[in-house]
Amino acid sequence: MSVIVIQFVTLDGIVSDPDGSAGTPAGGWAFRHGPETVAGDKFRLGSVLDDGVMLLGRTTWQLFSRLWPGRDDPFSQRMNAASKLVASRTLTDTSAWSNSRVIDGDLIDAIRNEQRDVVITGSLSVVHVLMAEDLVDEYRLLTFPTILGGGDRLFPAGSPAAYLECLSAEPAGAAVLTRFGRTVTPAG
Repeated sequence: MSVIVIQFVTLDGIVSDPDGSAGTPAGGWAFRHGPETVAGDKFRLGSVLDDGVMLLGRTTWQLFSRLWPGRDDPFSQRMNAASKLVASRTLTDTSAWSNSRVIDGDLIDAIRNEQRDVVITGSLSVVHVLMAEDLVDEYRLLTFPTILGGGDRLFPAGSPAAYLECLSAEPAGAAVLTRFGRTVTPAG
């Protein structure tokens, strides 16, 4: 089992409001580069969506549950069919988006006991909790040529140190998709 974080991110590390749904002054920065940069399986998830499980915080789940069920292109069909776990203390009804359920109990325990690959999209507070517990195995970042100067950061000041290796880097429209994984420490 691997925990994979996927994020739209600016050059200065900001991940907040890439689609503009939060109404921030600089919101929508990822979508300013056209649909070809953000549409489809830009994070190269492939069968991870079929065999794994998505993990979303309440706010991201609520946004996605309004957007994805009405779409029917091949990638949207995969998103809609994927198993989804929701980290929330307040959400009770997940019927708006198929195959969704609220995590019963502790988030960390649920992830440690999960047998499938876990993909976390958006959901920055959930990502930060898992980062603090050293549970993230891979980061797939779609980095945009944008500098915002402020906003929520994927790696905020005070985050624990992490030493990663670059698994791949490739252009994706106006952005660059990078994959970073845990550095394998040789046995000594």
